[in-house]
Amino acid sequence: MPETTPRGLTGLAFGGDYNPEQWPEDVWPEDVRLMREAGVTMVSAGIFSWALLEPAPGTYDFGWLDRLLDLLHENGIRVDLGTPTVVPPAWFYRAHPEALPVTAEGVRYEFGSRGAICHSNADYRAAAANITTKLAERYGTHPALALWHVHNEYGVPVSACYCDSCAAHFRRWLEKTYGTVDAVNEAWGTAFWGQRYADLGQINPPRLTPTVGNPAQALDYKRFADATLRENFTAERDILHRLSPGVPVTTNFMTALSQCDSLDYWAWGREVDLVTNDHYLITDGRRTHVNLAMAADLTRSVAGGAPWLLLEHSTSGVNWQPRNPAKAPGQMARNSLAHVARGSEGAMFFQWRQSRRGAEKFHSAMLPHGGTETRVWREVVELGASIDSLGPVRGTRTEADAAMVWDWHSWWAQNLQWRPSEDHDPRERADAFYEALYDRHLTVDFAHPEADLSAYPLVVVPALYLTTEAAGNNLRQYVERGGTLVVSYFSGIVDEHDAVHEGAYPGALRDVLGLTVEEFSPLLAGERVRVTGPDGAGLSADVWTEFVVPRGAEPVWTYADGLAAGRPAVTRHRLGEGTAWYVSTRLGAEGLDAVLARAAEDARVTPRADLPRDVEVVRRTGESGTYLFAINHTASDAEVPLDAPGTELLTGERAAGRLPVPAGAVRVVRLDGRP
Repeated sequence: MPETTPRGLTGLAFGGDYNPEQWPEDVWPEDVRLMREAGVTMVSAGIFSWALLEPAPGTYDFGWLDRLLDLLHENGIRVDLGTPTVVPPAWFYRAHPEALPVTAEGVRYEFGSRGAICHSNADYRAAAANITTKLAERYGTHPALALWHVHNEYGVPVSACYCDSCAAHFRRWLEKTYGTVDAVNEAWGTAFWGQRYADLGQINPPRLTPTVGNPAQALDYKRFADATLRENFTAERDILHRLSPGVPVTTNFMTALSQCDSLDYWAWGREVDLVTNDHYLITDGRRTHVNLAMAADLTRSVAGGAPWLLLEHSTSGVNWQPRNPAKAPGQMARNSLAHVARGSEGAMFFQWRQSRRGAEKFHSAMLPHGGTETRVWREVVELGASIDSLGPVRGTRTEADAAMVWDWHSWWAQNLQWRPSEDHDPRERADAFYEALYDRHLTVDFAHPEADLSAYPLVVVPALYLTTEAAGNNLRQYVERGGTLVVSYFSGIVDEHDAVHEGAYPGALRDVLGLTVEEFSPLLAGERVRVTGPDGAGLSADVWTEFVVPRGAEPVWTYADGLAAGRPAVTRHRLGEGTAWYVSTRLGAEGLDAVLARAAEDARVTPRADLPRDVEVVRRTGESGTYLFAINHTASDAEVPLDAPGTELLTGERAAGRLPVPAGAVRVVRLDGRP
């Protein structure tokens, strides 16, 4: 079995992307001296270096990389070594222009960015395998090597190509997936609009059409594109495993729903030796620390609950959003340690030294343009010391209180054209339900809809438009065996081919929810309805209503106005030993909290009422002990109750009773007597 932790690291990883090729070589010793001052333990290198490593076809220059790796090794810094296959050189595209991707509109991209790749192109695949082989042969046993880093952020910025090479590859994928053209016709429902195919050779990618094309074809093309990227990853991974045994292989994910929507990370998580992730704050006015927590929880879940590694985030502002504010003093440390609390084995950044040229010259770095006299540098040095002090948490696992069901295939399907309302956004519902759980101080695992859910007393389903029969049965059995389930509207509607389940909505979830839906009744822009509960109190909702007919479920909240007035808005169904809740409209924060409060009672999940809002408390547990992370995102000092005394690792102080957590600060307590 391949190793799953970076080779040679004894503590948590701390460092960032190192791109020394952007600087004169006489700068390197100064870089390494400052890395040691900051407590850097690992850097990522070579990710964008193909043109330097192979300046002409078959001509290689490894001298500079030899000297770099030797220098880092001499100074005790481990290396996450990249295969530079995200940036084929200009000479490659001159020889193989057809390797540049083509859009659905028929436009071929040009060289000059990154990730401009047709992943079906045979010449690209051969060239990528070749440079990966050369690197593995040369550095596979280098003493500095800790981890192999394949490619960079698959799916960004191009996830799918629509060229003729992809068309041929798509047909092969269809044949492997379905066997015959008749099976494709059946899956895609091609009897509609006379789209039937006589043979697979007639099928092209879902290119630009006069009006909406076949949604099942578009869904399968998303699956094909995802699988094609994964084929290329596994091809490089297998070369590295063969030539560099014992060194784990990864690629950096972007699991946050705000950052990448084109990869099925459940499938990707099974292919890497160590799950790693890049996360950047989206400064859209939301509470950015909630998005961060959600991304970290999702990444840990993709890793199967095992420790993972934050491979990129920012020390301060980024450069690619419309507005890129700096991080507040202390925010970098809070962000970093929040990832660690939720399972990361360290905190890595993009990048070490801030670039003077190129598209990312205004992206913050560990060593800013202003050098060591800057606030960012001082905070980097402080964070390095904190990361070092948290070495004992390495290998422990984060404890969860509840689960959220999420499926990328369902997200892809729901976001296709011609749905009942463009205002219904599955990501928005996932964010909203997660935030409601976060505000109840519950730590959340994410789960595939067909995964074993028996460990969780409470499971939330914010958006599962595409629900397989197996998933429906899984959720029903979960409730029958004592679980508490909360399902949001427009879930259970279609099968894996985007075909509506036979019978009334909500299809695969009718039995578990104990109801049917006669009709969807989406609201117009700005329109709102009121729903009233058993105590007569009203809640406001928008975007969506439904004509719900209970068939075993009991109404708990009822529509007070609108077309669905008098009908159930929120229902509760007792099934077997458990309970299933259904929310048929888009409730705001107050409404979601009210529903989850009732569901939590059913699940016997007790919220941390003794904690202020925006003070996180998360636990990691393992052979070395139990560690309580308390993260104060507020501007006021707070106190966190401890159920056992312990030692605070960042200050070395003893803690008992109530743990003081200053405004904006983080505290980590190893609890006494805990396994």
